[in-house]
Amino acid sequence: MIAGRAFSFEVNRATTAPPHIVFALVVDGANWSNWAKPLVLGSRMLRTGNPPPGGMDAVRVLGTWPVLMRERTVEYEQDRKHSYVLENSGAPLRNYRADLVLTPTESGGTRLHWQGSFTERFRGTGPLVRLGFLGVVTFIASRLTRAAERNASG
Repeated sequence: MIAGRAFSFEVNRATTAPPHIVFALVVDGANWSNWAKPLVLGSRMLRTGNPPPGGMDAVRVLGTWPVLMRERTVEYEQDRKHSYVLENSGAPLRNYRADLVLTPTESGGTRLHWQGSFTERFRGTGPLVRLGFLGVVTFIASRLTRAAERNASG
């Protein structure tokens, strides 16, 4: 196996919902399947973190068999930043890490900056994997902002 190059992507979104609502949705891995469908059909917490549910060292499992993504929280700043790494050893990449940074806006909403990086496991596969992650995170960010706005208004 020949290790390849490093790749990254970023997604930026804005929502009228305040950061604490967006953050609560992100760190509660058990409920992703409630707001991230049809892409995330199943979700659960394998291990709660400190603080619960999605704090440091929490592990959320997203998807359904045979495609399950296991993500571990590695950085947690309440209502501001959530960082995680992918723990799936069979994935076509290595060293995947994503950071979601939430910035409050003057109007009471939130700017989301979601960036991820990884190393291709097999040389030449990186561009396709990057495109896949960019599409998935773009979709998830869109569903997240809609769910946060529903929660903020209800």
